[in-house]
Amino acid sequence: MVGLSFASQATILPAFAASLGAPNVVLGAIPAVMTLGWFLPSLFAAGHTEALTQKLPFVLRHTVWERAPFLVLAVAAFVAADLAPQLVLGVLLAMLLVVTGVGGVLMPAWMDIVGRAIPVTLRGRFFALSNLAAAGVGFAGSFLTAHVLAVVRAPASFGVCFLCASACMALSYLALALVREPAATTSSPAVALGTYLRRIPPLLRRDANLRWFLVARAFVVVSTMGGGFYTVYALRAWDAPAAEAGVFTGLLLAGQIIGNVTLGWVADRLGHRLVIVAGVAAIVGANVLALGAPSLGAFGAVFLLTGVQGAAISISNLSVLLEFAPVPEEQPTYVGLGTTLMAPVALGAPLTAGLLADALGFAAVFALSAAAGAVALTLLLALVQDPRAVTARGDTKWRQK
Repeated sequence: MVGLSFASQATILPAFAASLGAPNVVLGAIPAVMTLGWFLPSLFAAGHTEALTQKLPFVLRHTVWERAPFLVLAVAAFVAADLAPQLVLGVLLAMLLVVTGVGGVLMPAWMDIVGRAIPVTLRGRFFALSNLAAAGVGFAGSFLTAHVLAVVRAPASFGVCFLCASACMALSYLALALVREPAATTSSPAVALGTYLRRIPPLLRRDANLRWFLVARAFVVVSTMGGGFYTVYALRAWDAPAAEAGVFTGLLLAGQIIGNVTLGWVADRLGHRLVIVAGVAAIVGANVLALGAPSLGAFGAVFLLTGVQGAAISISNLSVLLEFAPVPEEQPTYVGLGTTLMAPVALGAPLTAGLLADALGFAAVFALSAAAGAVALTLLLALVQDPRAVTARGDTKWRQK
């Protein structure tokens, strides 16, 4: 996560793409490609994951490909960006798809390890504390990022950022290799992919609470589509130097720190649904503020609120799916459902935002994002119950409603 702060989707990557002359539709493609990679593969990998008695060797074998692309981006920034900027834009999108696509395949396995290693009432603080440590170090690193972007000429300055990301990713792999995976009590029998996927429609039909949660989650995805344009909008609207992207990264991480300090405890004590509600409220506020910020300084609060929303996602977006699963063996399936079914929205929303920005301006994107967030809040508050509370009551009627 510290490494990702040196290649932030919200600040550094859009600024790098803009320095290469990327149009708005390409800026929108950055979050679209990344979200598609994270979301689409998980359900297709979940059946295989459930059949594995040990998940960590599977993760270690393939997660190298989550990390190596940052080194490729560094080389591209140093060697090819001045000579062939359009080619480097293509390399950027391709490498981001590799990073997130491999991450999407591994996500059910990783979350299954978390689900067996961390008790339900500690998961919020587990993610919050790890996120908090990462945000704290990343916040300090943001001053280095701002300095590099200020004194080193682009695109080499972005190459330095990607090298820092690569170094952190290598250290992350060493830490992951030291994890000791708890033994699984049972595993599901291996089945053909078609057989596995045919189980999904009946599951969705019988679990009304999950259905409404997934509908709300789709609107949440739309509500975040403005995030890929905050940095570029601010730099253009106030004619700010590229070094401001480092300042924005610092504000983003500061918001993550605030969110992690408070929301991890809320998740463990009051449930993940409330944390997700807080995150959606923050992104609605960010979009409203983006529409009306009178100065560059005031616009900084947009990144603070986006950081709070990012903390809410990190703490609860996947953890809540573990609690929807009726038995531990089905946790990979529920993680896959909560990600793969969002893939079409996750791909379409940022691309639509890029086209909308070209046609009507950034304000239209921020307004649509805010409206989608308001719908998501309404659904979460009116129709979705926290799955932990449902399980505690033994309320099977709500699941089957």
